[in-house]
Amino acid sequence: MTYQETIGYLYERLPVFQNIGARAFKPGLHTTRELCKSLGDPQDKYPTIHIAGTNGKGSTSHMLAAVLQESGYRVGLYTSPHLKDFRERIRVNGACVPEEFIIQFVDDQKSNIDRLSPSFFEVTVAMAFSYFEKANVDVAVIEVGMGGRLDSTNIITPELSVITNISFDHMQFLGDTLGKIAGEKAGIIKSGIPVVVSEYQNDEISNVINAAAAAADAPLIFASEVIEVDFVALLDGQMLVDVRDKASGAIVSGRLAADLTGAYQLKNIAGVWAACDVLALKGWKITDDSIRSALKSVSAITGLKGRWQQLRQNPDVYCDTAHNTAGLTITLAQFETVCRGRKRFVVGFVGDKDISTMLSLFPQDAQYYFCQPSNMRALKAQELQSRALEHGLVGKTFGNVNEALAAAIKDSGPEDAIYVGGSTFVVADIESL
Repeated sequence: MTYQETIGYLYERLPVFQNIGARAFKPGLHTTRELCKSLGDPQDKYPTIHIAGTNGKGSTSHMLAAVLQESGYRVGLYTSPHLKDFRERIRVNGACVPEEFIIQFVDDQKSNIDRLSPSFFEVTVAMAFSYFEKANVDVAVIEVGMGGRLDSTNIITPELSVITNISFDHMQFLGDTLGKIAGEKAGIIKSGIPVVVSEYQNDEISNVINAAAAAADAPLIFASEVIEVDFVALLDGQMLVDVRDKASGAIVSGRLAADLTGAYQLKNIAGVWAACDVLALKGWKITDDSIRSALKSVSAITGLKGRWQQLRQNPDVYCDTAHNTAGLTITLAQFETVCRGRKRFVVGFVGDKDISTMLSLFPQDAQYYFCQPSNMRALKAQELQSRALEHGLVGKTFGNVNEALAAAIKDSGPEDAIYVGGSTFVVADIESL
């Protein structure tokens, strides 16, 4: 098969969560273990770092990969979903997996696919593990797909586990309380393996994580309890921060520049810093200089896009992949601070989310351009318009995000600002991304 035929086969033959949602959700590790066993268990051939969390796990994964690469290591990076190209999910030192590898892998694994009936995600996880072995990585950073305990990636025994934060998302799979969701995320904790949690949130969550770490005899650090990351300024497209030791108040790294400028990155940077401290204590050659060099160029080093990304100026256009209440609360608050004129929102959602709470976060004194992602789970723009009106949000409907964004730009003056988001898949559809 050609590359396009191979990708088509994967999407048509295997259940894909991003397209059909719950029907593609296949919890459990048996199938992934069987696939990887047939490959010689490649995931055991190199060190790994495992990252879970409701929000921030993608940014954290990319930041840690960048730090390790700037420290001189050959770094594999597995993330999901992709924005533009399937190959974004599997990278080595920022370069996407070659088309030829994907073609050969799928051809070789067709008998296993027929025998095991894996999900799309299970196949891509096995593909990533296999590619990292063949690419001779020194370490691989592995982002959890959903949850943790039953996620396909959870067959690894990492050097370090990281949990970014816990909030409400995918409740139909992970549970309807923060404690239940925390239990699923804490499922990545392994016996004796250090755990870094980016932020202390509340006792309900921390009690679950503490219990899981204690049961596994796993050293546990809440990064926000030992490290404080203070916003200093935005300068030339970079966010300047001071990293402080929380106990003494002393600055351990001053005026650190980060190219990921979303307000939520302050918490992620704390988690990354603590993770680097743990890795350094374990003998990894990570220095303050390598961290500084990495964080100022994460997007260039790893190819990360869509996290509080400014697409143009006058009018200013920002996009962000925040797609749940916790994420949108932070990004919408940040948008309020950057808008000098009229606020405009280009928004779309998938249809299997409870969007009522999310819609209540958006301001009524703004113009809305409702669209839908090019995704089988998309909420139709007309239905979104109707449901938004219940929250006092008024606007027009458009066939896709690019038509909506073009209209928003045409309606805007140079002082106005436009926010594009609501769903990862809306951001992925932006032609100028």
